This record gives sequence, C-alpha cells and structure tokens, in this order.
Amino acid sequence: MAINVIFLTTIPMNRKMKLEKHLQSQLEKRKSKGGYRQLKKQRSALTDFSSNDYLGLSKIEEIHSYENDFIDNGATGSRLLSGNKDYHEELEIFLEKYFKSESALLFNSGYMANLGVLSSVPQKGDTVLLDELSHVCIKEGVRLSRANYYNFKHNDLQDLEKKLKKIETGNIFIVVESVYSMDGDQAPLKAIVDLSDQYDANVIVDEAHSTGLFGDSGFGLCCHLGLEAQIFARIYTFGKAVGVHGAAVVGSNVLKEYLINYSRQFIYTTALPHHSVQVIRNALGYRANHPELWLELQAKIELFNRLLSNNVNKLESEHPVQGIILGNAGEAVNFANYLYDHSFDIRPILSPTVPKGKERVRICLHAFNSEEEITNLCHHINQYFQ
Repeated sequence: MAINVIFLTTIPMNRKMKLEKHLQSQLEKRKSKGGYRQLKKQRSALTDFSSNDYLGLSKIEEIHSYENDFIDNGATGSRLLSGNKDYHEELEIFLEKYFKSESALLFNSGYMANLGVLSSVPQKGDTVLLDELSHVCIKEGVRLSRANYYNFKHNDLQDLEKKLKKIETGNIFIVVESVYSMDGDQAPLKAIVDLSDQYDANVIVDEAHSTGLFGDSGFGLCCHLGLEAQIFARIYTFGKAVGVHGAAVVGSNVLKEYLINYSRQFIYTTALPHHSVQVIRNALGYRANHPELWLELQAKIELFNRLLSNNVNKLESEHPVQGIILGNAGEAVNFANYLYDHSFDIRPILSPTVPKGKERVRICLHAFNSEEEITNLCHHINQYFQ
C-alpha cells in the first residue's frame, strides 16, 4: 500500500512541473520574438503620450468630489440580488438622456459590456459580421455566442456587402467600432447603416474611443452623425476620454430587459459601487459643461499632423490615437525606447495585438499636452526617421 500511495502522489507533482516548464517555454518563445510584455509604472518625469485619458478628466479633482451622505463602499452583490441601488437606476436615466436612447444598462467595463451583448443576443442560426480590426472583447463575445461569424476587411464596404449577400437565414449583425483603438480611424457609419437597411441587418457599435469626444457634450460619433435611432446597440466606455470606470449599453427597452435576463456578464457580476457611479455622472456632466476641451484637443491633433515629417510612416488619423508603423517588433521596441530616453511615455504595440508586420508605436495626444511638448515630440520623431 505504501508503494501505491507514493506512486499516486508523485504523478500530480510531475504534472505540475511539466506545466510550469511548458509555461516557461512559452514565455521564452515570446521573448525570442521580441513580443514579451512586462508591467511598467508611468514615471512622473515622463510626458504622457500613452494613456487614453484624452481630455485629462481623470486628473480633475472636482469630478471626484460629491456632496452626499455616506451610502456604501460597495454594492454588496449583483443587481439581481442585493446590488440594485437607487444610484444605479438614477445614473441609467441620466445616461438615456445623455446618449439619446430609450434605455441604458450599466456594466462594470467596456470589455464586459461587449461580451454581455455579443455572447447573449446573437443565437444559433444567426450571423455576425465584424470588422477584422475589432477589439479582442468583440471577438471573444462573438465566439461565446452560438452564431456564425465572419470577419470583413477593415472599413471595406464592398467586402461587407459581399458577405451580406451570402446570408440567407437568421438575424444578421454588423459589429464595428466607431473609432479603432490602434489605428485611430473612423468606421464609415453612415454607409454601414445604409447597408444594414438594405439587407435588414442590426448594427452594433462600440463607442469606446469616441465616448466623451464628439459633439458639444461628448456623446460619441453615432449621436454626432445623427444615427442613434438606426443602431441596434451602442456600447459606451467610461475608462478612456471620460477618465473614470465602467460602461453602458444603450438601445431599446426590450434590449435592456433581455440583457438583464440573459447576459451572464451582467447577471453574475457584483454591481458598481456608489463612488464609481457618482464619478461617471460627474465626469460626463463636467465634459458637457466644457466643450472647449474637445476643441483644444482637435487643435493639438492638427498641430501634431502638421509638424510630422513626410518621412514618418504614420497612419492617417484625426483622432487622439496616432500610430507610427515600424513593421516588426524589434524596431517598434527600439523606437519606443528612443522616445522613452527623451522623456516621452510612449509604448510599442506588438503582434498579436496588431497584425504581424504592422507593429508600431501608439501615440495618444491629450488636451493637457502643451504645444511645446507636442513640438518637442515631433522634433525627436522626425530626427529618428532622418
């Protein structure tokens, strides 16, 4: 018996060692290809050209403060159990008006909101067509559904229509981002909506990188273009230009009730606490009262584009996200290190986050970046590419 016990207990240990060895080999493989990731703290001495805090709202103390008696430190449960509070419902009413929608439903992040919609709404027999450069949370959400799904070429209306023509049965969903997080370019939303009408498809738009920016109040690209009533679902993320945390799905009342009943990412998640809910409202209110922030940022985007040399392999973008393509991981890392050495906080973006051969540095411009900082950055970029 003793021999058998020793034999049985050594098998799991060997398996554990084998797993650790496998994980280490995968890390070494990534290191050898130049794609190894490490956590880095943002050094205060560096100029921020990396964060998604486009308007600088995360640093506005006024947004953090609010004059309410203590309510709670946490919601204590999911919204369907003990976690549904007055402050959640009040914020959702505010968001309905802000984003010109019939309903709004809070989620804990944009990632969870996209998963919540795309894993539950499309069903077996339905078809989802998604832009090939869609964020990973969109792709993961679609994979969790039982629907058929296909990529169409980035912003390619002809390829999208070609795929729409092949669909014969089931509901059709077209999923895009209003602004793409790595390229900084916009989806041709008006043309996509026109195609959706022609082929009886439902459009879902992730507004992560347009929330807080477009329009006087920062209500995103869909509302800015007047398309909100023609879009099935819009996902707004508050962790970027709004400078706080959380997200919301807006659409019809039926969509909201459906997500409450079928979205696992909503049903089984502890609700946002009072502080998070309050600062979302404060931040959006602050943005609505300060339209000059977006105007100032647009002027700085124009300055950056004007000062950059034609020798620089830059993606076309009128958004705060600006990409410079290096073409391989090693060059992207070298260029990012060069900028880092000149006191700019700019990070390399490597495969698989972007397609192989499209490795780049991603530069994020902000309303709080001075003209001198932008001029200095462009000088060093131009010098590198000479």
